[in-house]
Amino acid sequence: MNTIEPTTDPIAAILNYLPLSPLIGTAGQPTGDQLAALRQAGYDVVINLATPASSNAQPDEASLVTALGMTYIPIPVVWQRPTLEDLSAFFAALDSLPDRKLFIHCALNYRVSTFMYLYRVIRLGVPHETAVWEMLSIWEPDEIWSQLIADAFEFHGLERPQSS
Repeated sequence: MNTIEPTTDPIAAILNYLPLSPLIGTAGQPTGDQLAALRQAGYDVVINLATPASSNAQPDEASLVTALGMTYIPIPVVWQRPTLEDLSAFFAALDSLPDRKLFIHCALNYRVSTFMYLYRVIRLGVPHETAVWEMLSIWEPDEIWSQLIADAFEFHGLERPQSS
């Protein structure tokens, strides 16, 4: 009889964990032990898009991350009011860290998956079909976040791709 064993990998166990490349992993909120596992796995930068008021926020995350020897970059994005300024700050952070191993998270990986979709399509030229599939594997943006996506394409002078 075959049984499926639960994963013992603390990184794979992070809520909505999705590695996008050898240098970028995304997820929801990690625990302190999971942050330590991320460091052991070679991640050296943590970017947090959640606000301190997020329901599952780690109140001492900045100090935990820096104590582990990683760089901590908070870009708090208000869930009901994501802005192009938030997105620009995110793009600037990623642009400044091209060769670093990044772990990017928020509360559930919804903010992150949307921002990564936009970064990958707008900045990196990843095909829409690839990037949107990865975003949709995490969630389907609601009206507020769909508007941010439309605004981002317009701001960057690009036509918004149509989903198949």
